[in-house]
Amino acid sequence: MEQLAVEKVGDIVARDFRTAKIFTEYGIDFCCGGGVSVTEACRKKGINAADLVIKLGGLENSSKDPRYAQMSSVELIAHIVNTHHRYVEESLPSLKCYLDKLEKVHGERHPELAEINRLFSGAADALTVHMKKEELILFPYIEAMEKARSEGIAPPDPHFGHIENPIRMTEDDHAAEGARFSRLSELSQGYNPPADACQTYKVAFAMLEEFEKDLHVHIHLENNLLFPAARVLHEGIQKTEAGSR
Repeated sequence: MEQLAVEKVGDIVARDFRTAKIFTEYGIDFCCGGGVSVTEACRKKGINAADLVIKLGGLENSSKDPRYAQMSSVELIAHIVNTHHRYVEESLPSLKCYLDKLEKVHGERHPELAEINRLFSGAADALTVHMKKEELILFPYIEAMEKARSEGIAPPDPHFGHIENPIRMTEDDHAAEGARFSRLSELSQGYNPPADACQTYKVAFAMLEEFEKDLHVHIHLENNLLFPAARVLHEGIQKTEAGSR
């Protein structure tokens, strides 16, 4: 139990994905903010760390969900693209339409809707570009590295230099979206529609909340599982190349 208190939040979720639900219940960011210990995360939120550790320990002692931890990098990329990238692409048009409508119809009584709409529009544009860069540049190179390792061949030389360059850029994008959605949650009172909300209002806020939850999982899989594996792959390749010289 004491070990859990000093472990990083992101590492715990990477080991057992089910703990993400517990961290979410406590309002603790496990994706972009997953680099701090459980104790530090609780201190920032004013939470009793002992209570959280007990809940986490209960899961640690039960059977773990191995879906993600046992995936190869290629399998994990396929899951991220087919599940989370597709979810974003399919959700954006409806959400943008609903938020435009809400601002026009309810913006006078609820001026925060203009900022909510502006923020989500910015997220939609940024995520669209971000996912394409991953699918066309970073992900193919990670797949090429895994293929090279399995076949004992050298991967192609990337135009971006060291693998750390695109990974850091991607992690910066993730941090920006994490901050943006934190502000969206604040403006919407935790995605709780007001008493005079129409059905479209309620649906839009429910979709926004679902979108943020999916984004947290999406970012977690990349930051805490895929990118560490890519770094290990790249380091192994560099050592092999150095040894062959």
